[in-house]
Amino acid sequence: MEIAAELDQEACYRAVVTRDARFDGRFFGCVKTTGVYCRPVCPARTPKRENMVFVVSAAAAEEAGFRACLRCRPETAPDMGAWRGTSNTVSRALALIEAGALDGGDVDALAGRLGVGERQLRRLFRQHLGAAPVSVAQTRRVLLAKALIHQTDLSMAQVALASGFGSVRRFNETFQHLYDRPPSALRRRGERLHTGGVRLSLPYRPPYDWPAMLSALAGRGDAVRDGRWTHALYPDVDGAGGLVSVEPADVGRLAVCVDTPELKALPGVLARVRRVFDLSADPQAIARDLAADPVLRSLVEARPGLRLPGLWVDDRTDPPSDRFDDDRLVSRAERWRPWRAYGALHLAAAGLGDLSVMERSDAKHAA
Repeated sequence: MEIAAELDQEACYRAVVTRDARFDGRFFGCVKTTGVYCRPVCPARTPKRENMVFVVSAAAAEEAGFRACLRCRPETAPDMGAWRGTSNTVSRALALIEAGALDGGDVDALAGRLGVGERQLRRLFRQHLGAAPVSVAQTRRVLLAKALIHQTDLSMAQVALASGFGSVRRFNETFQHLYDRPPSALRRRGERLHTGGVRLSLPYRPPYDWPAMLSALAGRGDAVRDGRWTHALYPDVDGAGGLVSVEPADVGRLAVCVDTPELKALPGVLARVRRVFDLSADPQAIARDLAADPVLRSLVEARPGLRLPGLWVDDRTDPPSDRFDDDRLVSRAERWRPWRAYGALHLAAAGLGDLSVMERSDAKHAA
């Protein structure tokens, strides 16, 4: 995935013209004539090339003064994973922002938690996301609020609280500024769900091996029953008590239900759900890079939807571990970066705990 400074504008436009779903969430198109930004798969009539500019993140589009399209709804795009494999600092910062680090703190404090200077953190965000950390945080709040408006029966005051806004007034002012209308005007009655708890669908990029994920989660002791994963919430860990459950929905979506009396805990809970189920993984990029290894190529082709189960509580907010106990594997695995952990996952899923099969494969290819 290209960083913000290297986005190929012409290639992006070709993807928009063909509405290529492979690029959904990888970039957004900003339409100069309407002031709207869209997903590459937007069903609206494609604007002329001279009227479009492409950015790597929704935050970059909103920072430039564009507002989210009400037809393709950018909040429903797969989570933007351009940072995966590009900057560990940015990936850790995004995990903290998603969990609410900038809802009550500032960029300087966030940089301190990451062990870098504030200017360095801002520079990295510009390089990889095309927007400042504060803009990224606000865009995440706005897009979560839009999803809650469309998919739930929560009042506007509850939506403001659940999406991380400090006050209803700030919530209303932000939406009025971005959409030139109050947030209540965005609600579409036909889309709302009327069941208990806050129910949302979270996007991911297919394919997704749901049985393998549930098996891995059950194997480590998580509560899994009848194709549904559940997890208890605790005030000292999650900021509220309650229960969260996850099950598959339509292709490219997971259905999440969060039943808690404290709506302000919702952003952090959703961030942890995304981490546990590895929703930001990019199967195409993983398959492309791992396929350079002759053994991994066949393994990835056989199981393209494998994901890395994450921890519910992970204070380090680091990417999955990619360390190897076998010294012979370390040098070979260097060629798998930035997806070493996925390479190890595919080896384990195939039962290749040692290198015997890999060494035979190398000999076969050498012959």
